[in-house]
Amino acid sequence: MKICAIVPSYNHITAIGGVIECLKQAGLPVFVIDDGNQSPVKEKLQKLDDKANGVFVHRLEINGGKGAAVMKGFSLASDAGFTHALQVDADGQHDLTVIPQMIALATRYPEALITGKPVYNESMPKARKFGRWLTHIWVWVETLSFTITDSMCGFRIYPLGAVQLLLAQETLGRRMDFDPEIMVRLFWRGTSVVMVPVQVNYPPNNISNFETFKDNWRITCMHTRLVFTMLLRLPSILSHRPSKIDSGAHWASFKERGILGGLKFCALSYRLLGRRTCEYVISPIVLYFYLTGKKQRFASHEFLSRALKRPATFFDGYQHFKSFSLRMLDSFIGWLGCIPAGSIVEAPGSQLRIMANNPRGALIIVSHIGNVEVARAVMDNQSRERLIMLVHTKHAENYQRILREANPAAAMNCMQVTEMGPQTVIALQEQLQKGAWISMAGDRTPVVNRKHVLKVPFMGYPASFAQGPWILAALLECPVYLLFCLPQGDGYCLTMEHFAERIELPREQRQAALYDYIARYAQRLETYATSQPFQWFNFFPFWD
Repeated sequence: MKICAIVPSYNHITAIGGVIECLKQAGLPVFVIDDGNQSPVKEKLQKLDDKANGVFVHRLEINGGKGAAVMKGFSLASDAGFTHALQVDADGQHDLTVIPQMIALATRYPEALITGKPVYNESMPKARKFGRWLTHIWVWVETLSFTITDSMCGFRIYPLGAVQLLLAQETLGRRMDFDPEIMVRLFWRGTSVVMVPVQVNYPPNNISNFETFKDNWRITCMHTRLVFTMLLRLPSILSHRPSKIDSGAHWASFKERGILGGLKFCALSYRLLGRRTCEYVISPIVLYFYLTGKKQRFASHEFLSRALKRPATFFDGYQHFKSFSLRMLDSFIGWLGCIPAGSIVEAPGSQLRIMANNPRGALIIVSHIGNVEVARAVMDNQSRERLIMLVHTKHAENYQRILREANPAAAMNCMQVTEMGPQTVIALQEQLQKGAWISMAGDRTPVVNRKHVLKVPFMGYPASFAQGPWILAALLECPVYLLFCLPQGDGYCLTMEHFAERIELPREQRQAALYDYIARYAQRLETYATSQPFQWFNFFPFWD
């Protein structure tokens, strides 16, 4: 990945030296495009040419407009072997301290357009603010999306491969209509857009190249052209809609989508109609959440494509969502006491009975596959009292409330843990000494310390797994087991695997030991996930 900067300039000379210096400090070669400037600006720009230090000034003899200058910069950058280009205005309006953040996002999402989302102060002219809002509204219409919240900011990182393909096939506006048009057309072709807040200031005595009548007319014509083009190409545009990238798409940020009333309706349906009929009743509800849950649907298709080793279909994703709804339904039925204990059988070689007869405590690592909750619901009271669940359910409060209303025991021994501190560890050690089983999820990254992860192979791709469960096990000095509960026939099959008698993390080889433990766990998780892929219930970008 090679990134350069492109700075188009027409009658801007006061601030361009500082802009170039900031770009050089960020380690970026700079292409300055002299867009037909006259003397003395032409001579001053030429003096900035410093090829030995990565500053290249290219002159256009005739002023072609901002778009023409930027497109010339794209051509120069591509010819020089660069893969990405950071477009920066020459007037010093933008806060360039966000350049490292934008480069980091471009590195993480190399096929996306990383663009500034202006945060203005009182220096912005009111007429300019009104005009920009009109453009934003038209862009929402043209893209059939609210993803692009500002299309006129001239501070972006472009993926040059997608840009050059677009420019070879389409004719774009060459002046102030360029910035919004290229963004809309890239979006139509499937280029995701990431918005980065950036402070924008209108400097005193700033020279504006915006020609009020001519440029407003150009922008009006551009939007008219885009709207009619959108209508003519609607099937293609809809089929190439890019996924919305949320750089903060942590699993805990995915809000609960089932409102309390809807969940109560499903619970009432079961009480009145039974499980089989209730399954048919909730089918259209599942379809609604499948069609409207874009992020969850994308994550489902990503996982299923890897687990099934073929592209996931629409019906694969729907079946995945349907399996999740039935999991929730079975958990509710279990806490009502309507699932007999005989419906859950222990797999051959499972260690559950051995653990039950052993007074020693242990750490049990669970996963979001199958239905561990239904196993807890049908446990005998003695085993349930022994089990302590470390959970983070702030994003699923309505569902937890339904379970508690079905049976108050659903909330028994559930400890809300967002961050593991020394007091929590001491309390857990005391419980272990009494023979408690401490349960913790191993397939969710930390809510607070999100950097405390290790990437290990999972289904052929690196995925982030939390270090916390394994560090906790080492501190507690207790045996570790893996628990899985997957559907089998009309019931469930429960497996309790002995993972390690003790987790040891030598000081000199701590990271290597952690990696080995986490990789072993990921391998076992992969075995179960590929055996029953529709029982995988991590509806977020797992490999992100």
